[in-house]
Amino acid sequence: MTSGLPGRLLRRREVSRRASFLELFFDLAFILALNRVSRALEEDLTAVGAFRTALLLAAIWWVWFVTAWSTDWFDPGTPLIIALLLWVMFGGMLMAAAAPTAYAGHALVFAGAYVAIHLGRAAMLLPALRGHPLQLRTLRVAIWFAASGALWLVGAFVEPAQVILWTVAVVIDLSMARLRWPTPALGRSNWADLQVIGEHLSERYQQIYIIALGELILTAGITYSGRGFDPHRTLAFALVFVSAVSIGRLYLLPGGMRLGAVIEAIGPTGSHLALLAGYLHLVMISGVVAISVGSQLMIEDPFSHHPAVFVTLAAGPALFLVGWILLAAAVHRRVSWHRALGLVAIVAGAVAGRNLPLLGYSAIATGILILIAHGDALVSRAARSRSPSRDG
Repeated sequence: MTSGLPGRLLRRREVSRRASFLELFFDLAFILALNRVSRALEEDLTAVGAFRTALLLAAIWWVWFVTAWSTDWFDPGTPLIIALLLWVMFGGMLMAAAAPTAYAGHALVFAGAYVAIHLGRAAMLLPALRGHPLQLRTLRVAIWFAASGALWLVGAFVEPAQVILWTVAVVIDLSMARLRWPTPALGRSNWADLQVIGEHLSERYQQIYIIALGELILTAGITYSGRGFDPHRTLAFALVFVSAVSIGRLYLLPGGMRLGAVIEAIGPTGSHLALLAGYLHLVMISGVVAISVGSQLMIEDPFSHHPAVFVTLAAGPALFLVGWILLAAAVHRRVSWHRALGLVAIVAGAVAGRNLPLLGYSAIATGILILIAHGDALVSRAARSRSPSRDG
């Protein structure tokens, strides 16, 4: 059934596959979100604080992720989907504003906005999809969001159990998508129901990753501007910039540019790879957030030996590389050991430089990232020269 409102809502695969202006505008709200998550981590640089921040980032990421998939299925130029994007955008900004104090008085704002976003999406789509087979898919998703939403809201009121309940809620939200939302009496969606337009969704992943890099550069620039322009802080700022360029370059080399084509080539079950790519982008963006926090504190005090800041600064590139390597393996269906060696080099550099000031370790890590990017480019070029049909 393609006539009527349900049919008009659906994005047709033969029309433009590029992201719309409103989708790009929607992404801008997540500059604020990533900045506030970075602030939350900066204010609690402990293992517990890192875990709590990871929960906030996972929730914010899931808002962006589900919305990106929604605009892949539904036409973002229709009035209902425009209203939906603006609803999610405002809710995402509320979550972002509450993130630094989500564990200190504003839990209900964060959790309430999260639940309102997902159940509000269902409230808009379910009536509009009446009579269309995809209404059942939306209903399954809504039921599971209602279940996890109860945990988010109870956690906001029961502070002693807040982290536990929010952890369970995050696990439900992320795992039910992988399981295709199995629901009593309603079954589960099949991969064909979840089929995505690879070119569009991979472009959306690239755009949000660029947003994360933009937040890193913005935070570093503001910190540098506010702390003065002495030579050591200038060097620290330069290292942050080169690191951002390096991880941006690395993202494009193995899988970022080919993801869409591979999803399309797989066919209806390509949504499985698209979902995995979403999880791995969360890992990579977590790394960028850690780099952002560590870099900011390094610019403030380049010669600090603060162990928590050092761990944050070291964990960022490692997290990014883990996600990057796994994405490349998923796209190319094989492990490239030279990339794994790059991760080993980053870890070894952290061990070797653990007694250095932050500026010294940052120089080592940045140098390793440059070598990884250069080496990966050379290996990829050699692979293409041997077999033009294979890359990376």
